[in-house]
Amino acid sequence: MLKGIPAIIPPELLKVLCEMGHGDTLVIGDGNFPAESVGKNSIVIRMDGHGVPEILDAVLKLIPLDQYVEKPVSLMDRVPGDNADVSIWQKYFASLKNAENRGVESVNMLERFEFYDEAKKAYAIIATSEKSQYANIILKKGCVL
Repeated sequence: MLKGIPAIIPPELLKVLCEMGHGDTLVIGDGNFPAESVGKNSIVIRMDGHGVPEILDAVLKLIPLDQYVEKPVSLMDRVPGDNADVSIWQKYFASLKNAENRGVESVNMLERFEFYDEAKKAYAIIATSEKSQYANIILKKGCVL
């Protein structure tokens, strides 16, 4: 155990977050996200038993978001006609506000396949057990000042 590191962060994720540089991206995928196939050229970290909001909160305690881009966060937008509950996004907006004093204005909405294309470029993907649909999020790492 280390002081100041959220207990939810496994050693492998701590190592990956440390290795990531400015502009590298991290995907936190819900339980339906195809982490292994999308992440075949990335590092895939399994965090089964955890949801996206708790992992997002922990990650944002350790890395800054890119301060040089307007929208360092991307969400997978709902497919047109799909009425899936996306109330989980409100938790994300609250986490961004709490950690970085940023909110919805820092979030880019991506069409499903556009999100997958961006996710394929990620340095790492965290696979979770999140049951909410459209709970996938991409974070662009910033500089520690």
